[in-house]
Amino acid sequence: MHSNNKEQARNSVQANHAVTKLIESIGTPEELVGEDGLLRQMAKQMFERALQLELQEHLAKQSGSEERLNRPAGTGKRRLQSEFGPIEIDVPRDQDRTFQPKSVRPNGSRLATLDEKVMALYARGMSPAEISTQINEFYGAEISPTTVSNIADTAMDEFKAWQSRPLDPVYPIVYLDCLFVKVREGTARGKAVYLAIGVNATGEKETLGIWIAPTEGAKFWLQVLTELKNRGVQDILIACVDGLKGFPDAIATVFPEACVQLCIVHMVRHSLNFVAWKRRAEVAADIKRIYGAATVEEAEKNLGEFEAKWGNEYPTIGQSWRRNWENVIPFFDQPKEIRKVIYTTNAIESVNMSLRRAMRYRGTFQNDDALLKLLYLSLRSISKRWTRPVRNWPNALGRFAIQFENRIR
Repeated sequence: MHSNNKEQARNSVQANHAVTKLIESIGTPEELVGEDGLLRQMAKQMFERALQLELQEHLAKQSGSEERLNRPAGTGKRRLQSEFGPIEIDVPRDQDRTFQPKSVRPNGSRLATLDEKVMALYARGMSPAEISTQINEFYGAEISPTTVSNIADTAMDEFKAWQSRPLDPVYPIVYLDCLFVKVREGTARGKAVYLAIGVNATGEKETLGIWIAPTEGAKFWLQVLTELKNRGVQDILIACVDGLKGFPDAIATVFPEACVQLCIVHMVRHSLNFVAWKRRAEVAADIKRIYGAATVEEAEKNLGEFEAKWGNEYPTIGQSWRRNWENVIPFFDQPKEIRKVIYTTNAIESVNMSLRRAMRYRGTFQNDDALLKLLYLSLRSISKRWTRPVRNWPNALGRFAIQFENRIR
């Protein structure tokens, strides 16, 4: 293993040296980024090599399954828009005309990598016109706003498959939350966006689905939970929710063994909404003494002290914690390893911030599909950053196995 690492490091140094020498040999910027510049020439060779490898793989899969072997049958020229600007490449063909390269859109004039760039910009809330302008300015590729819309529309088929995919049988933690956004259907109306994010048995975060309804309500949450069950979820150990009336009953109907926990992150955020910015650090520290207590008794004592200190200035905070106390206290039944994961995972909060940013940038939406398209592409972009299990997951999983005996598979 050590020798492999040394070999990789040596190859990396040699590659960097070769690239440096190549760049130093260039006399003008035009020679690097111009129409016949080095970047486009390298891109052309890179894509053509990738296409040849794709064809080889395609032919290898067919060998032995046909009476007559399928073979290469020359190439055809195609001018494509890419992130390096327009390039003309030789696309290989096969005799049976069954080869369709993944790197090139079917019957299209774009490389698939450019479509991904468009999708990524759309996920940030940019309009088709803004994306068209940016692609042209940054990559020299000519894509009209209509083409941008058509590329983004392909995400809806992908979304439908994603939204109906099978799910794991058990999720140790599932966060259930709701956002509100304006959709213009004749007149602008508020819509509720339902969001479910799970932490699976390996500690990885996963968006389970998104739904849109006219308002938030326990009845619709019941439909969401039923859909999750129909897609294969048999058990949820801890469901973290907001304070919606009737929510715990909806969860108990579908997942009767689930422990319903009012989301501590939501409680803290809601509390700090009432506090002036200059006082937030001090108030937040005193709130932490409530949910950071070792026992329910200690938490109640710290809540009383909080009210004595801040009750006159911020009476709503103490009232909110008292009103929701029944759904807060399950938190104190959990060992510290699980508490830490519940609080610090903070999956919903970070996702909500990203989604709100994208929706705020876009403004209002023409219909539900336009909203779903943006939400799905944004979530797809966000999930690419979820590359590691949540922090301290092995310790938490061990405690889950003890706390929820025979329910972790």
